[in-house]
Amino acid sequence: MKYREILIEQLKSLPYFNKSAIYQLSKQYGLKNTTVDSYIGRSLKSKDIIQFKKGLYTTTHFYENNRADISYKFYLANVLRTPSYVSSWAALQYYELTTEAIQTITSVTPKVTRDYQTRAGNFGYNSIKKELFSGFSLVKGTFDFFIASPSKALFDLLYFKTRQFRGIKSEMVDGLISDLRIDIEEMEKKEQTLFYEMIKKYLNHE
Repeated sequence: MKYREILIEQLKSLPYFNKSAIYQLSKQYGLKNTTVDSYIGRSLKSKDIIQFKKGLYTTTHFYENNRADISYKFYLANVLRTPSYVSSWAALQYYELTTEAIQTITSVTPKVTRDYQTRAGNFGYNSIKKELFSGFSLVKGTFDFFIASPSKALFDLLYFKTRQFRGIKSEMVDGLISDLRIDIEEMEKKEQTLFYEMIKKYLNHE
């Protein structure tokens, strides 16, 4: 077995890896970094590995075995841009509060807005004020991921749809939710209360 194939075999169990991890793994075989770079290029061309963004990869084998698991997609969303949490439409769909088809997994981050289009899907990141980077928790499972609560997911969606609630008054909020075809009555009462409290606090603060 060639070194490139050996490395691919050893990376098959990893949900993602970066160049540093491959360099480290290659040291046991005495391979130079330039040789490894060549292996990476060839592996991308032969589709043995998938690139999520510059320097971040997974094997096609691992991806194909886990692509149907939404927890893996959400886990990747957290990894691609750190810190971040899944929110807006993707989170609302996860909680079965919308039937909208999701083309992009949208996350929220205190960093600058950015999008990634990958073979694993499209990942979008909306920048939010640091004081609003909250209302999310860790879901543990096959792949652990951070996701907004139902109330915060809806708040985030409206926050970005209305450009930070520009010109919006509290009595307009229910109409906005209805226009987006989100049935807020399907949300737990506790979450509904939290949502309206967040809206009230933000609008009064502004």
